[in-house]
This record gives sequence, C-alpha cells and structure tokens, in this order.
Amino acid sequence: MRRRLLFSTLAVAVTAVLLFGIPLAFVLRQLQIEVAQDQVQRDASTVARTLENRIRSGVIADVSDAEDAARSLPDRYVSISQNGRLIYQTGNLPPHGSAIIGRAVTSNFKVTVEAGKTIEGAGVPGKLAQIAGLAGLAMAVAVALAMIQARRLTRPLQELAGDASPLGNRYGIPELDRVAEGLDGSAQRISELLAAEREFAADASHQLRTPLTALSMRLEEILAAADQPDVVHEEGTAALLQAERLTEVVGQLLGRTHRSQARRPAEVSVDDVVAQQVVEWDPAFRRRNRKLEVAGEKNLTAHVTSGTLSQLIATLLDNALVHGAGTVKIRTSLTPKSVVIEVRDSGRGVRAELVPQIFERNVSGKPGGTGLGLALARSIAEAEGGQVVLVRPRPAVFAIFLPRALPASEDESPVVSGPA
Repeated sequence: MRRRLLFSTLAVAVTAVLLFGIPLAFVLRQLQIEVAQDQVQRDASTVARTLENRIRSGVIADVSDAEDAARSLPDRYVSISQNGRLIYQTGNLPPHGSAIIGRAVTSNFKVTVEAGKTIEGAGVPGKLAQIAGLAGLAMAVAVALAMIQARRLTRPLQELAGDASPLGNRYGIPELDRVAEGLDGSAQRISELLAAEREFAADASHQLRTPLTALSMRLEEILAAADQPDVVHEEGTAALLQAERLTEVVGQLLGRTHRSQARRPAEVSVDDVVAQQVVEWDPAFRRRNRKLEVAGEKNLTAHVTSGTLSQLIATLLDNALVHGAGTVKIRTSLTPKSVVIEVRDSGRGVRAELVPQIFERNVSGKPGGTGLGLALARSIAEAEGGQVVLVRPRPAVFAIFLPRALPASEDESPVVSGPA
C-alpha cells in the first residue's frame, strides 16, 4: 500500500509539473519573441532620432554621421535613407522570412533595422534550465512529502490490521482515529464478553461443586447402608433433595444471563433452610470429627428465594469446613430491618492483611483456593437486597443479612452489629 500511495502521489506531482511547466515554457518563448521585436524597433528608433536631432541642431548629417549612428548595432543589418535617397547600409541582410524588422521614420530619415531570429532564442536556454531545475526541485520535494505521507498513512493501518486488542493510539488523521476508536470499542466489548464468560464458568463450577459434593456423600451413605432399608430411604430422600437443589442452582446460574426468567424473592422459612443445610453438611463435618450446632431465634422468615438462601449458607459452611476448625455454630437473630444468620467457627480466622479484600474475587486464605465463594455469596445476596459481611475476623464470624418478610412488632436486640 505504501508503494501505491508513493506512486500515486508522484503521478500527481509529475502531472502538476507538466501542466504548469509546458505552458510556462510556451509563454516564455512568446515573451522572448516580443522582447526581440521590441529591441529591434528601439534600435531603429534610436538611430533615426540621433540623425534627426543632428539636423535640428543645424548640423548637416552625412554618411559619416549615419555610419556613427549605426556603429552601435554591429550584429544588425541597418539601412538609412535621407529624403528618399539611400545614404548608408551596413551588415548582412538576413534571409527572407527569417528576419525581425524594425522601421523608424522621421521628417528627414527612414531607418530600417533587420536582425536574424537567432536573437529570439538569446537567454531562453538559461531560463528553461531554471524552469527545469525548479521542476526537479518540486519533484524531489514531492517525493519526500509522498514518502512521509505514505509512512504516516500506512503505519496506523498496519497497526490496526495487525492487532485486535485495544490500541489506545491516535494518529492525527480523523478517519483513521475513528477506525481506531471503533476497533478499541470492539476489542473492549470482546474482552468484557470473554471476561464475563470466564467469570460465569468459574462461578458455575464453584456453585455446582457444593451440591455435587453433598450428593456424592449421600450416595456413599446409601452404599454403606445398603442392608438398612430405613437408612437407604432417608439418604435417598436427601439425595433427591440435593438433585433438586442442583437443578435450582443451574436455573439460577442461567437466570444470571436471562434476568427476566430469574425467580423473584418470596417469604422463606429460615428454620427450614437452615435445617436442610445442617442435614446436608453434617456428614462432611462428622467425617472430620467436627460438629454443627444451631442456636438463636426460631420461626424466622426472610424475603429471599430458598435457593439463594441455601447457596449463601452452604458457601459459609463450606468456607468454615475448609478454612475453619472446631465446632461450627449457625445462629439466627433479628434486627429491626433484617434477618441475621451467623456462621462462626473456632479456627484461626482471617489474617489481618486479607480482611479488607476477603470478599474480592480470587482472594483466598488457603493456597490453591479459588477465592470465589465469598465473592459470589456477597454478589448473590446483594442481588436480592441482602448482604454478607465479616463480623469478626478471629475467630471468623460471617453474617448474612436478609430483608425481613414482615415488620417486627416486638422490641428485640440484634445478636451482632451490622447493616440494619
């Protein structure tokens, strides 16, 4: 492309020089002819006036006077007549048809001066050489400007064609700047879409891992108690509940991309959801010789979807199982505007340097951790008007604040301090 731009610019420059130079040379030639004709005419007029002035001054003009007057024109043919009589002529008569003739007539003299047309070309080669030099200089300048312009135009196009990521470059060329802005916007949108896709995949894998783990534990319990029908029935029922919860989690994840299909919050019994989570997670804690305890106020309802509340509690229980130690307590309480569900353990808690960023994505207190659980929990809670907070870092106490379904009529004090 650079070569095409260079050749096209040179073609334009050559055309412009030719369109300007050829008429200029023609005009110069015509001007030189007129100058030569004027010069010959002035020579004739000068000789005639010189002789006439001598007559008027009372001096008789003779041949010697005519010779003196014509001596200043050695390269001309000069013919001088006085009162119709030829008194002097000098020089070589140019060929017929190739002479420039000048005539001057006074009261007593008639002077004819003829010169060859060679005088028309005197000085023309030098002037044409100057024109050619200027044309060459113009061509050199055109080549330099063409190279600069070609480089200026092709460099951004090469950059734009070779990189689909956000460029951030501007070139001072409005059209190319608009193209760059469009590509930057497209690259940014593509990056956002890819980031959202990666985020969704990470969230989906994390959210599905918990119910799949619980379902796996139930199936193991069934296999272990194959000769105990009552246990098999109980564990099978729990496994079905886990499968239903897994289906609901998938629906919620899909609902994130189709907001219109997402379920709306409703009045949910906190006690039922907490009891369900205890049943699901108790085997995992028992395998590690740890216990789950439930305390606090009963018969609480919150304005939330049951699947969301299950995910929130499951995330905090999973966090306590992986990062905590000792007995894990689930405590429920009320504030004037919220239902509060605390999950606390007896472990070492959250390190001081992680406290400000514990709810950020990819931040984990354990090497190899995903760092997604608490970030997802907070975003899910906020989507339904709730909140997940770290009440105390050591030992760790996390709390879920959810909107109350109905205003409380009794005066109750909150168990923990936090958002109202």
